[in-house]
Amino acid sequence: MGKADQMMDICLLAGEIMLTYGAETYRVEETLERMAKAADLKNVHSFVTTTGIFISFEEEDRGDIMQMIRIDDRYYDLNKVTLVNQVSREFVIGSITADEAYHQLRRIALSPMNYPIWLIHLASGIAGGGFSYLFGGGVKDTLPAFLAGVTASILLIEVERYLRVKFFAEFIAAFTGGAVAIALVYFGIGTNLNQIIIGTLMPLVPGVPLTNAVRDLMSGDLLAGVSRGAEATITSLSIATGIALAISLFL
Repeated sequence: MGKADQMMDICLLAGEIMLTYGAETYRVEETLERMAKAADLKNVHSFVTTTGIFISFEEEDRGDIMQMIRIDDRYYDLNKVTLVNQVSREFVIGSITADEAYHQLRRIALSPMNYPIWLIHLASGIAGGGFSYLFGGGVKDTLPAFLAGVTASILLIEVERYLRVKFFAEFIAAFTGGAVAIALVYFGIGTNLNQIIIGTLMPLVPGVPLTNAVRDLMSGDLLAGVSRGAEATITSLSIATGIALAISLFL
């Protein structure tokens, strides 16, 4: 394998990990270009959107080469983004070779997410209870918000795992979380339904996509910013539709 082909694999793998796990598109482009230029490749260009990565550069005696990959899955694990950034920095300053960089990136890609699933569900419940209290609910409202938040988190991950449709999973999670909150209040566990529902939904709010959309737009990546904004908008509509359906059916 020539140097250009090896660097193409390294750059695309680094970009795939970063984009899959929540990095901004401008950060992915900068990382790929720095790594390619550090390998003495010329005429380096990268173009990253929410769903794809394009990169091209020129190799002496071979001319321009270009490849692209499509990104279908999107999760949030900023620890993996940080690890890829560290590999990029070490490669750029010459602390590691291209082979070492590739093996480290492969290890990052194959490693499990930074937090176990049970901890994510528990954190969603705690966040639900905490937000319910912060938005004006009583201490007794934190328990139903915790239970509804855990239920919504479980449905969100399990439905997406089997159906592979992110927005439908968010709709089901919001609907189920709202239904559980209403049921708990109906049976006397909790009193302020509005605050319980707000707390339940807060862990589902697309904060990272919204933040990345603003940062992409501010940095001039209009296509990526608009697409991320559209993703956040559809997620918000899915959550709103799910909770509205639960309220209309059970209240």
